Amino acid sequence: MSGGAARHTVPVDVHLILRRDTGYGPEVLLSRRAGPVYATGLWHLPSGHLDPGETMVEGVIREAREETGVLIDPEDVTAAVTVHHRPPVGANSRIGVFFEVRRWSGRPRVREPDRCDGMGWYPLDGLPEPMVAYCRAGLDAYRAGLPAAVHFQHPGEPVRHAPAGPDRTRLLPGPPTDGVELPHRLQVFAEQAVGRIIGTTEVSRRRTRNRVWRITGPDGGVWYLKRHCEARFHDREVAAYRTWVHALGPGAPRLVAADTAGRAVVITALAGRSPHGMLLDTAVERRVQHALGRLASALHRSTPERPAGPPAAWGKVKRHLEEAGPHLAAGDEELVLALARTYEDLPRPAAVLTHGDLQYRNVLLADDGELRLFDFERSEYGTATRDMVRLSDTWTGRPDLRAAFLDGYGRALTPAEDLRLDCETAFDAVSGIAYGQAHDDPELAERGRRTLLRLRLRLRAAEDT
Repeated sequence: MSGGAARHTVPVDVHLILRRDTGYGPEVLLSRRAGPVYATGLWHLPSGHLDPGETMVEGVIREAREETGVLIDPEDVTAAVTVHHRPPVGANSRIGVFFEVRRWSGRPRVREPDRCDGMGWYPLDGLPEPMVAYCRAGLDAYRAGLPAAVHFQHPGEPVRHAPAGPDRTRLLPGPPTDGVELPHRLQVFAEQAVGRIIGTTEVSRRRTRNRVWRITGPDGGVWYLKRHCEARFHDREVAAYRTWVHALGPGAPRLVAADTAGRAVVITALAGRSPHGMLLDTAVERRVQHALGRLASALHRSTPERPAGPPAAWGKVKRHLEEAGPHLAAGDEELVLALARTYEDLPRPAAVLTHGDLQYRNVLLADDGELRLFDFERSEYGTATRDMVRLSDTWTGRPDLRAAFLDGYGRALTPAEDLRLDCETAFDAVSGIAYGQAHDDPELAERGRRTLLRLRLRLRAAEDT
């Protein structure tokens, strides 16, 4: 705690999620603000500030009575979501606590016509527009079955929710679940996709904010349920499964169902063991690299090439160098900046569809010796060498592994591609150091340091010859 500094205080709002379940799915009650009030003309949940000395439960019951006329028993009020929100006007943030109520008395109606000119029931998966972005953030977390969200808007942004605008909602998961418990929303989504679930095991990776569960059905069926931490990752992975993953044949899972509102997918399970962290037999690892080359080639040829956009290395490189600065070795910054200048001068290549995170941790080695590839959330158009960056760490001191990969890939790299790979590898390394130090991921940071040392020694040796 800062000595002598004023304590940070924020207002508290209460929001009512009055919910009814119909044959077409759940619906929530919304009202449209009107008159000389904040966010006039926008849809919002019944809500308001706490009165002095009032508890949150008392506040949401009072707001429900004043705005809608319904009467709620305190025993029927359940906590749903907490949102830390910063509006686009003013610098002060606030805490919004959203409560779910499924039982009440009375018929909802407009009780404050000077502040509200409309009220109605709307499907939880078909919310109206325009809507207050703050309210929408809370409902997005509620629909995803998550307990909290951060929604910090930037100055000058619209108060209303903008579907095509920047996504300012960061959903926060609760503690890891054990046994068969899933957040209710995800349980419903998964069982709609695959039937009754009798077993759940969380298999999330520590280094990501995504959450993944292995789910099993009563007949022994196995699937994976993944909830993405950000909409962009969800959109990329779903697009990949729907468009080009089929080009990998049995080498990738299949999409069973997607829930855009909840940022979740159910995919088929793949058999095999991860080669990540394993000491592989020389011949086995060559086969792994050859199979990776074939998968990368199939991926890169799965859709037509596109013209590459202008290189955008400088901005990211400088930012990552600033973040990683105290953790870099002597000569690292000079090396990375020199490679960034080189990268700007390289001829622009065609862009192909890339996996974006091609490395041992995202593949499985099956008993038949075949390789399976998964985790497509970083898939996007980029340089072909982008998919070789993280694999190149495994090629250190093993030219036979690089040769095996390129043999599977079907061609050697051009001199320009070799240089581009060096540049992109250096950029990824300094990014890994910055991220690893900030997020307590020593493996990622160590790989970055190892990579920069390897590049520095190799390029220095080349200059001496």
